[in-house]
Amino acid sequence: MSPRFDTISFLSDYGLDDEFVGVVKSVIRTVSPRTAVIDVTHNIEAHDVRAGGLALARAVQYLAPGVVLAVVDPGVGTDRHPVAVEVADGAAYLVGPDNGLLAPAVAMVGGATGAFVLDNPDYHLPSPGPTFHGRDIFAPVAAHLCNGVPPAELGTPIDPVRLMPGLLPVSQREDDGSISAEVLWVDRYGNAQLNVDPADIEAWPEAVTLSGGRTDRAALRVDTYARIPVGSVGLIIDSYGLLSVAVDRGSAAFELDLGAGQAITLRPAAMGQPSNGRPVAVALGQKPSTERPEEGPDCS
Repeated sequence: MSPRFDTISFLSDYGLDDEFVGVVKSVIRTVSPRTAVIDVTHNIEAHDVRAGGLALARAVQYLAPGVVLAVVDPGVGTDRHPVAVEVADGAAYLVGPDNGLLAPAVAMVGGATGAFVLDNPDYHLPSPGPTFHGRDIFAPVAAHLCNGVPPAELGTPIDPVRLMPGLLPVSQREDDGSISAEVLWVDRYGNAQLNVDPADIEAWPEAVTLSGGRTDRAALRVDTYARIPVGSVGLIIDSYGLLSVAVDRGSAAFELDLGAGQAITLRPAAMGQPSNGRPVAVALGQKPSTERPEEGPDCS
């Protein structure tokens, strides 16, 4: 059987303190010695399916052709299914738990063209217990896919509409013209990515007021980090095409007390909000949920 793929891109919440990542990669190497494994990240917070799905969605369009192996699986051993999701009519596969983790990335690359429940034990490792499907199911299946094993041999085909949807927060324009948004992700530099399309504020003035964390704060719309004045906060279009809150050579997350999932409101500074960059204390309520399932058969 000729190899079908030569690359597996691997994302997990395993961290690097334990042996889990090394064991999974060794299983892949044993089953498919010619397959290279690219580590996307293993520092997803433990059990944070949402963060794992967002990271996978950010990365997937840049990953090498082949198989994506993603494991953030707090429901391991329960009745959630292990699955392989086909995209682009078999040009690539995503392997992992059917818990919404794969859905945002599947949507990003055009939707699922097939799906399979990985229920054929002939392609699994013998399992001493039900808590390490990354080693016992997902790793060998991903490797067998690279070796050219047809996905229908690995498990039972299912309609992709039966897959668990992913939930992504959607920003909302309010009656007063402001935008209720959410911090999707804070990177290691402290830049806070928002679920806001730059086009949504294209007609706004240069100064934008951000209400989030513990303060209101003026931010300047800039095109590079270096253009953010010292002591100020900037709004920049990040490398994924969304708005991010940033501080030049500093942490916007620290300055504004922002974290993933934090509600934040954007207003043109001309709407009577502070524009001098100095913090003003405000009281914030809980942001109403605006999450909705991804549309389409790729993540239903």
